[in-house]
Amino acid sequence: MKRSFLTILLFYFIVSFADAQIWQLKRYEAVLGLGPSFFFGDIGGYTPTKNILGLRDITFKQTRFDINLNLKYRITQIFDVRLSLVSGLFHATDVRGSNENRGFESSTFILEPSLIGEFYFIKNKAEDSYLFTKGDNPGFFGIIKSLDFYAFTGIGGLGYSIKGNDALVKHGLKSGGFTGVIPVGIGSTLIYSPNFNFGIELTGRYSFSDNLDGYTSQYSNSNDVYYFLNFTITYKLKTGAKGWPSFR
Repeated sequence: MKRSFLTILLFYFIVSFADAQIWQLKRYEAVLGLGPSFFFGDIGGYTPTKNILGLRDITFKQTRFDINLNLKYRITQIFDVRLSLVSGLFHATDVRGSNENRGFESSTFILEPSLIGEFYFIKNKAEDSYLFTKGDNPGFFGIIKSLDFYAFTGIGGLGYSIKGNDALVKHGLKSGGFTGVIPVGIGSTLIYSPNFNFGIELTGRYSFSDNLDGYTSQYSNSNDVYYFLNFTITYKLKTGAKGWPSFR
């Protein structure tokens, strides 16, 4: 009886240890993100006294889109680092706002590389399950319990090229440049299967430039900011024998 008990106990610890290491089998993740971009600069928008929380500045006419590619590496189960490359567009116009008579309008193409760290403050338990890694269907409620929530920040650079309308060019368009940015955001990921995740991510970028729309107002007291709302799909890559991602 004592031997049987010790055998069961040993088996339990072996399985628990194996389950705890399952996430290390796929430490690399390739992520594609798509979604709208929202820009807040010196062209367009309402004055703060007419614009509570800046909500009136969020319009379809100002909204553009971005696409981003990411490669993540899981240092621990709750902390990742990722290399990110974002390409997208911004749009700014005085057509709607407190300076309609000024008539400025610009379009900005961006390319943003960054290095980001992610911290998971709520981590799912599905990926620690041996049955889940073998494709066992967790059902609807099991999927709901397979959600991750994380916060992230980092540092990056932003290359940008600006095209303006005649009024802006005549005023003195600054057509582009390169600046630093600090991304800060939150996200959620659904652990859908052993190979794929789906998610949503909201991130704000604080830039070290006040010229991303080609114009700096004399009344401006802060640099430009922009936001991405991205829907993501993640493919998990196997970790090779030497620790590098395996594409087999």
